[in-house]
Amino acid sequence: MITLLLFLLADSPFVHREATFEFTARAPMSRVAPLFGADKERVWSPDWNPRFLHPTPASDQRGMVFTVDHQHLSSIWVNTQLDVKNGVIQYVYVIPGVLATVITLKLTPRGETTHVRVEYDRTALSAEANAHVEQLWAQDRKAGPEWEQKINAYLAK
Repeated sequence: MITLLLFLLADSPFVHREATFEFTARAPMSRVAPLFGADKERVWSPDWNPRFLHPTPASDQRGMVFTVDHQHLSSIWVNTQLDVKNGVIQYVYVIPGVLATVITLKLTPRGETTHVRVEYDRTALSAEANAHVEQLWAQDRKAGPEWEQKINAYLAK
């Protein structure tokens, strides 16, 4: 049964890609972890502009739901885990008919700094979206330095 399932997945017309990057945030985890909430991320990532559906007014909490515009498309985001104390944060977002993405952040305190590991799992929802998933996968693998620069610039203020 498992062999058959693996064979069927291997022949799937929809691309699935996983990418991971890591960086160091130059502050203790108690200061860094809240910055990965969807509302608080706005302070260090100026292009990030979620529109909150729940809760309103916007507030970082487990189960928050918001949308983000991507050129002519809109994605629907749900926070599935927001454990800032233990450093685990996760979002799932879908662009209907295009792709589904799971983003998992794992933070580890390292004295006065925080190690951040970001995992992206992306799946095309149509064969036409395969190239887009491949393009995002290539970008995801190189995103660490940009995230590190942005968050550390904010933390240095």
